[in-house]
Amino acid sequence: MRVAILGAGLMGHALALVYALGGHSVRLTDTNPATLQAAGALMEGALATLREAGEVEAGWTNERLHAAVTRVASLAEALAEAELIVEAIVETPDAKRALYAEVDALAPPEAIIASNTSRLDIFPLVPDRRQPRTLIAHWYTPPYLVDLCDVVGSERTDPAVIETVRVSVAAMGKVPVVMKRFIQGYIANRIQAAIGLEVNMLLDEGYASPRDIDDAVIHGLALRIPIVGVMTKADFTGLALLQAELAQRSYTPPPVRGFSSTLDRLMAEGRSGVVAGKGYFDWGGRSPAQLMRERDGKLLALKRALRAIGPMRDEGA
Repeated sequence: MRVAILGAGLMGHALALVYALGGHSVRLTDTNPATLQAAGALMEGALATLREAGEVEAGWTNERLHAAVTRVASLAEALAEAELIVEAIVETPDAKRALYAEVDALAPPEAIIASNTSRLDIFPLVPDRRQPRTLIAHWYTPPYLVDLCDVVGSERTDPAVIETVRVSVAAMGKVPVVMKRFIQGYIANRIQAAIGLEVNMLLDEGYASPRDIDDAVIHGLALRIPIVGVMTKADFTGLALLQAELAQRSYTPPPVRGFSSTLDRLMAEGRSGVVAGKGYFDWGGRSPAQLMRERDGKLLALKRALRAIGPMRDEGA
């Protein structure tokens, strides 16, 4: 498949690598020449991690990668003869609406438009004639390691287009989850957001430290989740317990006054996370590239182990 990826930033360059490894011919573009230039080294670094872990064949050299992914300066060149258009630009409605108008004018009429949006309902932003061939295909970072892809159409999306994208994602060894309709955040991000509300309440009200929270997740939740997930775990625990918990628990974040919350205080201090060198934790002066490479290596080791173990499945699965 001929794939055009619009946006070469955090997700765009990584998706270019995913589709290239999946056997597709990719054209990658960005309105910022520096971002487009930097995408080459970022893809090479991610490929090296995969190659060293044995997740791709040794024949995947940098030369082969750049033969599969062509970086082009113009949108028109990227869209020429494209069969699948992956939109991975900034998460603002105005920017996406403007881009979709350009795509409508330049792209082949049969091209599929797949937005990587993490939270926007993009369907009202898409020109009318493109609606039947537009959907969301939302990936998680880094997509060359995290296999989940949310696939969501609108009531006007052709079901055959949804199936085409589902099959293409699965053929790359990834895990497409086709949702019945759009909801902001999909499944995993909504669960993650709910966890975020709870952990910040625990911090703000002095129940635990950031290290305590991570230890509880890593040595408690995380041990079970890869095997039994959330719904299967509820079956093992018994639904009566879950019912009782849901009846008793609710949490509404308190109103923020000044910098009263832990998160707001950290942001005010410039502690915005790994890229800044500090967030909830002090990352010791290691560069973001070093930290991400270490993270990727650990994720790959976990993936290999989980691949061998496998999850619990009901008999109908």
